[in-house]
Amino acid sequence: MLVREMMTAPVVTVPRTWSVKQVIHLLYEQDITAAPVVDEKGRMVGIVSEMDLLRAEFEADPGSYLRPAALPGSQPSVGVEEVMTSKVGTVQEEADVLELVDLMITTGVKSVPVLRGDDVVGIASRRDLMGILAHGDERIRDDVLAALQDSAETAAWQVTVRDGLVELHGGDVGDRSARIAEAIARTVPGVAGVVLTP
Repeated sequence: MLVREMMTAPVVTVPRTWSVKQVIHLLYEQDITAAPVVDEKGRMVGIVSEMDLLRAEFEADPGSYLRPAALPGSQPSVGVEEVMTSKVGTVQEEADVLELVDLMITTGVKSVPVLRGDDVVGIASRRDLMGILAHGDERIRDDVLAALQDSAETAAWQVTVRDGLVELHGGDVGDRSARIAEAIARTVPGVAGVVLTP
């Protein structure tokens, strides 16, 4: 499966000129955990996450509760550029999902911007990946069958799914249609693998 098939798009971005307060409201209202930060031309210059914002708004000093709290609006809000992460791991939209998973595991990030060339076209999160894994076998079967029906060459193949593994049967496994059906089935969200049987 390709990243573009599971990413969230269009992506919500944050102008680099925004304050932390503005970004907090945006992430909360959009129910998202991170957003790419872009310059005036729409080019990505960083990413800001909930954790970045929490660090900006709450002091890490355990004794800070002894000091009187500042009144709301008494201090200017910090700018997003001061708290964002500027070195961002990204993936291209045509990359395999396994590349995305590897990036998330090795870096520990929860959200990864998806690019088309240098342009941000989406964002992929752990939640998006969990959604793929949560697809039930029946839904996967229906989705694979629907995808195969789009071509007269693959419409005759029958589908069985167990634990995300798709079995294509009812045709000649050495035939051209078998290779096409296998390629189509692999593009369906939630498919863990594809096997061909006579």
